[in-house]
Amino acid sequence: MKFSINKITTNYTDTLAQYILDLKYDQLPAEVVDRAKKIALHAIAAALAANGVPMSGRAIELGRQFNGGEQGTATAWISGTRLSMANAAFVNGAITDMLDWEDCSWTGHPSAGVIPSAWACCEGQKKSGKDFITAVVAGYEVYQRIAMAIQNPKGQAAGNGWGLTSWQIFAALVPAIKLFDLDLERANQALGFGTAASTICGCLHHTTMSDAYHYLHGFRARDGIELALTAKSGVENYQDCFDDPKAYAVHMTPDHRPEWYTKELGERYLILDTLLKHWPANMWNQTAVELAYVMTEKYGISPEDIDEIILDPPTQLRMAIRPEGYTSLTQAQFSIPFCIAAMLYDRTPGAQWYSAENMKDPKVLALAQRVKSGPSEQHTLGGSFIIWQNGSYPMKTMTIKTKNGKVYEEQMDTHPGHPQQMMSWEELGSRFRIQSASVLTPAQQDAAISAIEKLEDCGDLSTICHLFARQ
Repeated sequence: MKFSINKITTNYTDTLAQYILDLKYDQLPAEVVDRAKKIALHAIAAALAANGVPMSGRAIELGRQFNGGEQGTATAWISGTRLSMANAAFVNGAITDMLDWEDCSWTGHPSAGVIPSAWACCEGQKKSGKDFITAVVAGYEVYQRIAMAIQNPKGQAAGNGWGLTSWQIFAALVPAIKLFDLDLERANQALGFGTAASTICGCLHHTTMSDAYHYLHGFRARDGIELALTAKSGVENYQDCFDDPKAYAVHMTPDHRPEWYTKELGERYLILDTLLKHWPANMWNQTAVELAYVMTEKYGISPEDIDEIILDPPTQLRMAIRPEGYTSLTQAQFSIPFCIAAMLYDRTPGAQWYSAENMKDPKVLALAQRVKSGPSEQHTLGGSFIIWQNGSYPMKTMTIKTKNGKVYEEQMDTHPGHPQQMMSWEELGSRFRIQSASVLTPAQQDAAISAIEKLEDCGDLSTICHLFARQ
């Protein structure tokens, strides 16, 4: 039975909850199913690639400690450690984000919540590949709309910061609601638990450039499962979180856009607007790194040939150069100059870009200092999101000047993995082999790619989980 001391005049929460419960695999267009599977392969690949950084080992050990030992029904990728569904989601959520190589939507990195949560819930309950795909689509469609409702038009929450770790909880919670088979009342309440566990726009990880940012994705993935289970166990009242005027949005932003909660729900699939990163770097670094790669390959330019690289327009908060070196993964991942230099000295992307040695390598740092901002007004982050939401992507011009006086110039906006230039299964498979090489054998890689590509044929997800951990 519903109860609130405040007047409820809308039904957004019930509408979202009903959508989650009613969504069926057979309703999904073929391109939506295909995109969900590609996102899953891409996210797992990003997680496996993190094997090369010490933080991934710490995350796996934390999952074991949270679990009180190695026991459970779900698997931590990389290690194969058996944990509870929630603790496996923590590990897999953290390592999925660790190299900043997973997807990006208009509001963040839903795959670091959706994929670990849906995977752990399916594995732990022996649900099918179709169940997984359906839960993934539900996760993207509901998460994205909630995030857009509480993100203001400038791409921020509360008008003063990036609130990804606030709304990220819904990326993990929605698949769990779907896969735990909650009824409408408890699904509504589970969304309420999500608002209670939605942090108020905490951005310390951004101001400090701390790798705690990656752990936060793990915490949200774990929380989503635990909150859904809590709602399933039963609680009184606690409904209509997106309708009650004092419950949630008022605390998050002065620019609440409630129409987004149900905007084109069931008609337009926002999962198709998801970007898959081609490089292990922040999303706003992708075009610059891709341009540098394409141009130096095309013209046979070596790092030693380069006098100057000019990016125009530059990108707000992404041109930072630290001549003394970078002290965290996040610092380096957010620096266009560093990422270009790391790529030019090592064209095979991976965790080695972010080793402590490479982040302080004098030759890499010297090349990074030769990456300069062009004269145009910078692209702001909020403005770039608006360009993307309007169907395009920020256009960049790169000029490479060589020491022998030659000048090369090219432009690019959408890069491989952008919704307008989505990678094929062959391209994703090629990247997967690079990303998983330190964990999986070639035979495992082939089996893993095939398993995801044919996921709808899998009757029990627990039978293929061994494919994503070292043997």
